[in-house]
Amino acid sequence: MSNKGLFPTSLSKKYAMAATGLFLCLFLVGHLLGNLQLFIPGAEGKEAFNAYALFMTTFPLVKVLSYLTYFGILLHAVDGILLARANRAARPVRYAKENGAANAGWSSRNMALLGTIVLAFIAVHMQNFWYVMHFGEPGMYSLASGEEVKDLHQVVMDFFGPANSMAIAAVAFYLLAQAAIGFHLWHGFASAFQSFGLRSAKYTPWIERVGQAFSVLVPLAFAVIPVYLYISQH
Repeated sequence: MSNKGLFPTSLSKKYAMAATGLFLCLFLVGHLLGNLQLFIPGAEGKEAFNAYALFMTTFPLVKVLSYLTYFGILLHAVDGILLARANRAARPVRYAKENGAANAGWSSRNMALLGTIVLAFIAVHMQNFWYVMHFGEPGMYSLASGEEVKDLHQVVMDFFGPANSMAIAAVAFYLLAQAAIGFHLWHGFASAFQSFGLRSAKYTPWIERVGQAFSVLVPLAFAVIPVYLYISQH
C-alpha cells in the first residue's frame, strides 16, 4: 500500500478526510441525542433508552447509516494514519529552529496522537456496548408495546455503577477520550471546511467559532453522562 494514503492525490486525500470527519460530526450529534435519555430517572428512563436502542438497531435507514459510520471511522482513521506517516517521511529531519507552537496550535500539531486515543476509545466502547448489544446475553426488558428487548439501559448502568469494580477507571478513561475528541475537533472541524475551499475573510471566523463551540459542548455533554451515572449510583 502506498505511504501516500488511500487516495492517489493530495486533493483527494483532503476531501476524503474532510468528508468523513464532517459525517462523523453528524454521527456524534445523533448519538448524543440518544444518550441524553440516560439522564431520565427511573422506569421512564429505562423505557426511553431501550426503545431508542431498539430503533437504532432495527430501523432500516438507521442501520444503513450505522454501516456508513463504521466505514467512515475506518476510512478516517486509516487514511489519517497514513497521511501522518507520509508527512513525516516528507520531512524526516525537523528544522533546527522550528517553533511548532508559533506555527500551529497544540491540537493541530498532535492530530495523530489525538486520533489514536479516539480510535482506542471507539474500540473499547464498541466492545463494552456494541458487542454486548449484538452478541451478548444481558437481561431482557419488556417495552410498553409488549416487545421483549435486551436491557441495554441496565448494561450501561452496571458499567458505570457498583456492579463494575473498575467503574471509576472507566469514567476516567471516558473523560480522557472526550478530551481527546474535543482537541481533535478543535482543529479538525474548521480544517474540514478549509479542505473544501470554504475559507474567506467573511465566513472563516464564523466557521471557526462554530467549530470551537462544537468541539467543547459536544464532548462535554458526552463526558457528563458517565460522571452522572457514576455519582447517581454510588
